[in-house]
Amino acid sequence: MSTDPTIEATTADLRRIHDLLLQAEPSRIALWDHDGTAYCYGDLTSLVARMADRLRSHGVRPGDRVMLLSENSATYLAAVLALSQLDAWVLLVNARLTEAEVARLTEVADIRCVVFTPEASAASRAHADRMEAVSLGRLACGELLVSPLREARAEPVEQGPDQVAALIYTSGTVGEPKGVMLTHGNLLYMCRTSSGLRRISPDDTTLAVLPGTHIFGLTSVFLAALARGSRLIVMPRFDADEVLEHLANDVTILPAVPQIFAALLKRMGERGIHRPEHKLRYIYAGGAPLDLGLKQRVERAFGLTLHNGYGQTEASPGIATTRMESPRQDASVGVAVPGMEVLIHNPDQHGVGELWARGPNVMKGYYGNPDATRAALTEDGFLRTGDLARQDPDGALHIVGRLKELIVHSGFNVYPPEIEAVLSTHPAVTMSAVVGMARDGDEDVIAFVTTHGPVTGDELRDWMRARVGPYKLPARIIIADALPQAATGKILKSKLLAHFAAQLEQKERN
Repeated sequence: MSTDPTIEATTADLRRIHDLLLQAEPSRIALWDHDGTAYCYGDLTSLVARMADRLRSHGVRPGDRVMLLSENSATYLAAVLALSQLDAWVLLVNARLTEAEVARLTEVADIRCVVFTPEASAASRAHADRMEAVSLGRLACGELLVSPLREARAEPVEQGPDQVAALIYTSGTVGEPKGVMLTHGNLLYMCRTSSGLRRISPDDTTLAVLPGTHIFGLTSVFLAALARGSRLIVMPRFDADEVLEHLANDVTILPAVPQIFAALLKRMGERGIHRPEHKLRYIYAGGAPLDLGLKQRVERAFGLTLHNGYGQTEASPGIATTRMESPRQDASVGVAVPGMEVLIHNPDQHGVGELWARGPNVMKGYYGNPDATRAALTEDGFLRTGDLARQDPDGALHIVGRLKELIVHSGFNVYPPEIEAVLSTHPAVTMSAVVGMARDGDEDVIAFVTTHGPVTGDELRDWMRARVGPYKLPARIIIADALPQAATGKILKSKLLAHFAAQLEQKERN
């Protein structure tokens, strides 16, 4: 188990995540919203209380699941904390998902209602219009739009830290999604640990460009900043020029996925900027594998170490991270976070095996899915990550592959079985297989299909646009006579990219 006496990870003084607001000086700035509006901690505390009152009057009860269909904004953060006050569970959902995807989550999570962020997100407003949301009046952050109530069963409430705070769906086919139950104890431990590792102080300003509907954004950006009474600048969507402008003025901490750093470098090159003006003291990449070449280019451009880390939604998300006092020159994800115990299960002759992790930030389980919970968690509390890793003698971890098929595209998790399940509903598709292909520090979603009717790859992509979110849409769909298979008939996904290399190269040239 990793320990670090400099990290204040105790949460004994806090009961719920909204209690983070009580630690800051009320007159200090908490966040600048997407429209430039500033909220001090006192303002945010009042906003949260008012929103909680209106949601309670609307019919939200302790133990309800309430979907927050949102993009980054003061409304997003206030809703997360207001639902915490009500002991309801916030179901975090990116507003860019399609109608079908939202409908699916509505049913599997048995939600009570939906809260929207209309001022910050045209996509959220469109969902609100479609779902005939009602207005609960205006608040300082804008109009509070909420869908009509559904009949739903409220879950029992626990007074201690094991009460569920957030529900995030991470994987599964269309018929079998998995909702990660993260408790207040999980989130409080992780946000305090993250803020301590970054040595955040009230003088720091973090740029919140990572989506708060992702566990990385929720815990390691929004809640970590609140844990130290520091400031946030909120961006609903990534824009390279806007990020560079913020870096020149206020920001001291920039957490991002590698793809964001790659996009910043590209834009800087287009503008002839060799070293951007900034006040940064800490930059961090997570949420996807970090290419060593990208790490080195970012470090040259910013004159700072680009720290790296590894986690999963099931671990709230932190499992390992590099340390400020011992920067690394390789692409290691660092050592286990304080309080987290890791082991390499069943290592091979090269020391590579499945990474297991245990700590106070590991999930309670999958909602309504005890079989999946038993498969993911050992009897003694270890999370089977499904990822292959090796560990250096100094404890540093290297992620070398995936047992799971997870694709991380532009910082968002894409699960091949979900895309395959959608493709299989097309009347001309016989079989499909989806894999990730590394490109420019990111992963593209690539689909391979066999068909029994006339259809082109472009036609399939157009058909899929209405059925999956934009970050899940395959960059290429290759139509083949046959896919490589084992004797059992199982598609050999590990051979797909090599087998169809010529077709992929041809499409790249076109």
